[in-house]
Amino acid sequence: MFRDKHFTAIVLAAGKGSRMKSDIPKQYMLINDKEVIYYSLKAFQDSDVDDIILVTREEDIEYCRKDIVEKYHINKVKEIIAGGTERYWSVKNGLDAAVGTDYVLIHDGARPCLDNDMITRLMEDVLVSGACSLGVPAKDTIKVVDDEDYGIDTPDRQYLWQVQTPQAFIYEDLIHAYQEMEKENNINVTDDTMIIERYLGRKSKMVFGSYSNIKITTPEDIFIAKIFLDKT
Repeated sequence: MFRDKHFTAIVLAAGKGSRMKSDIPKQYMLINDKEVIYYSLKAFQDSDVDDIILVTREEDIEYCRKDIVEKYHINKVKEIIAGGTERYWSVKNGLDAAVGTDYVLIHDGARPCLDNDMITRLMEDVLVSGACSLGVPAKDTIKVVDDEDYGIDTPDRQYLWQVQTPQAFIYEDLIHAYQEMEKENNINVTDDTMIIERYLGRKSKMVFGSYSNIKITTPEDIFIAKIFLDKT
């Protein structure tokens, strides 16, 4: 199915993770004696993705090369590059390094519980939809609040999904969307589906991921991720 199309995974690991209350960036914290970022890289290594671009802080490039990529033999990593000041500029740097690919999968390296089934479902869907994201239906009631934290609206839960990564796109479409975004002064986006929607006027398809596909954000998430990883 994927033989005549080239897929590149862009794995983002340039954040500082201030909410972890740790001097160690969350992507390098350990779960079962391996760095959080290892698990995302290993998932793509074992998938049908053709190559990987790892985006990290400039000062961490050699550490990632020697102590993660080479140590764990993640040979699909073709480049390790420096990220930008914001997440979207880190993605743009990754896109610039992925010239020539057909499709890109953008993934937050702080989601270690990604597995091959999730990656395959996303790759299959992007061939049809052109833009898609893993996610799961919201379990909880969601409130819209005002500036004083008073609830002012309750959206219908059946239409609400929690967005995850990876998110997959036709490479040329995402590059075009970024070129349009760069024309603006005040950029306010939190993921790449927003960029496609806002600057290309395109919808993105939600593909069921997993409730285990959590993002490491706060200290307790390390323990929760360990539970999920121990079950695999």
